[in-house]
Amino acid sequence: MSALGLQRVLGFGSYQTAWTILHRFRRAMVCPGRERLQGIVEVDQSYLAIRDRRVTPVGKGTKGLTTKSIVVIAVEILEPKGFGRIRLQRIEAESGDEIVPFVREVVEPGSVLRTDGAAIYRELREEYQHERTVVKNVIRADAIPAHIPLPGVHRVASLLKRWLLGTHQGAVKPAQLEHYLDEFVFRFNRRTSRSRGLIFYRLLEQAVQADPITYRQIAKKSPRET
Repeated sequence: MSALGLQRVLGFGSYQTAWTILHRFRRAMVCPGRERLQGIVEVDQSYLAIRDRRVTPVGKGTKGLTTKSIVVIAVEILEPKGFGRIRLQRIEAESGDEIVPFVREVVEPGSVLRTDGAAIYRELREEYQHERTVVKNVIRADAIPAHIPLPGVHRVASLLKRWLLGTHQGAVKPAQLEHYLDEFVFRFNRRTSRSRGLIFYRLLEQAVQADPITYRQIAKKSPRET
């Protein structure tokens, strides 16, 4: 549900109140000390189109400026088929300085790591069983399409884009994107749960353990935006 939808349902007089409540819950959706992904794990990046309503492009009639944000995605692959848990993180560039620490943080050493043929993963070969596949790009147009060796990443990227566009109309502040990613991960990793009440209970349990946060802290621009 979007903040506007929550405001209408609960009858809040302020949009900021609903927006703050949702972001407080999003910050509680990351469980401290959560287990790392293991087994077979796909890792790749995807681009998200984020529309910032606060900025109006010069010469444009519609409000909002669309920018591209890079998100690195890790997906557990179940055998013989299916997907397990996922992890998402916004990064500034497709570089080893950004991606390698993410892999080490979210993937258990010794796991099978499936990636494309990018050289940035080479330093992880001693920590993981690295399976790399050269995929189709501008240089290697004759190679395998990326969605074939990395189906999990591309499925998750497609669902994420659909959720951001359908629920939030793609209008997510870049500084808050990581918290929307946390919500998507929380929901995706519990998609097979048969008890919606248990999911609600788990969120409340994590919420009461989370540090209090104010609207000003949530709305504050990140260093990357200043």
